[in-house]
Amino acid sequence: MLRLETDTGYWLITHVDHAHLAGEFAEKWGNRNFRPPEPRARVLKGISQHDDGWRGRDREPQITRQGRPSAFSVELVGKYSAFEEIDLGDYLAVRERAVRLIANEDPYAAILVSMHTYSLLSERADRSTILPEQLPLLDDFLAWQEALQKKLLVKIAADASLAPEHKSETAIRDHFRLLQACDNLSLLACVDYRKSSTLLHPLPQNDGGYQMVAVESTGERSFKLEPYPFAESPLVFSIPARHVEGMMFANAAELGALFAAARVTQLGIRISG
Repeated sequence: MLRLETDTGYWLITHVDHAHLAGEFAEKWGNRNFRPPEPRARVLKGISQHDDGWRGRDREPQITRQGRPSAFSVELVGKYSAFEEIDLGDYLAVRERAVRLIANEDPYAAILVSMHTYSLLSERADRSTILPEQLPLLDDFLAWQEALQKKLLVKIAADASLAPEHKSETAIRDHFRLLQACDNLSLLACVDYRKSSTLLHPLPQNDGGYQMVAVESTGERSFKLEPYPFAESPLVFSIPARHVEGMMFANAAELGALFAAARVTQLGIRISG
């Protein structure tokens, strides 16, 4: 779940819907400067489905120890330090499910999801917020992701439907970085991040170079990107959200009942150059 605080409660957005928004960004990606993804369908699949493992958990929203919705929020942008608010075993099970679900369908899409998961839990995770006795669980999970990626690379190499240039380490890395960029832009939009940011990695351009993209807030869920990676400006998107009244909740059942009863509203998002 992702949460956006309001004066009277929270907008709650599911991980699945957040990932679909990332996929919509990826679908529009590319112009005379920025290279669009190829193989297109398989990259878009990985990006739009990278959080499918959360589908079941988000149907039953949980609360933190403080009684707030357990969710990604504006406070967590740029870091990953919420492990004191979530059971690590449950979290890793969700991440594992997301990779396994797509690995059974498409190894190319799956390796992008696995690389995203590995980066999140190795390069960006704050290990100090994980109980020392649980660190071996995390390290075992990361080792499994590394082993899985090797198996997926073998399948990708043997896939005759893929052009040789799409199987290269560079191409796969570039598509992983696009997933990261679109995922990050979706997170910024969903929590209405108002500070300066970037799309995490230098991104591939048509001339063979790479360019970092800066993000600036221009108003409520409205952002300017520089340099601009899409063909049209502005672009308008929307994401389904439910508003729950209240700042603190006695238990998960209370929050879950409010979430289930809340009307789905489409929140607008504007991206411009």
